[in-house]
Amino acid sequence: MALMPKRVKHRKQQRGRAKGHATRGNYVVHGDYGLQSLDLGWISARQIEAGRVAATHFLHGEGRVFIRIFPDKPVSSKPAETRMGKGKGEPDYYAAVVRPGTILFEIGGVPEDFAKQALNRIAHKLPVGVRMVQRRQKV
Repeated sequence: MALMPKRVKHRKQQRGRAKGHATRGNYVVHGDYGLQSLDLGWISARQIEAGRVAATHFLHGEGRVFIRIFPDKPVSSKPAETRMGKGKGEPDYYAAVVRPGTILFEIGGVPEDFAKQALNRIAHKLPVGVRMVQRRQKV
């Protein structure tokens, strides 16, 4: 089942302007390895779910996959062959706004080469460029 908010204050939202780098959620917290975004973009709930399924299927129940983003932005669309005017379209799907530096997924409890392969499978499902990062060592 694709992620979406249980309830929202406003059903429709303006597109906004994506700019800047991530200031929060930009380092690995839960797992040992993470997938960090290199680009700005919207990641739909279906793409997040596809990445989750690909990783959990590859891991065969070993380790754990953490999803660090949540699709809370409603994206509306109008039906095909509809004339201009008549207002804004209905919400079509939900997306997560991602900035460079955001950690998208994390994997823990598996060796590095195993995690690298699993994160690579997730990366193929995403519309933004990503890189693999490790958890910082505490001093």
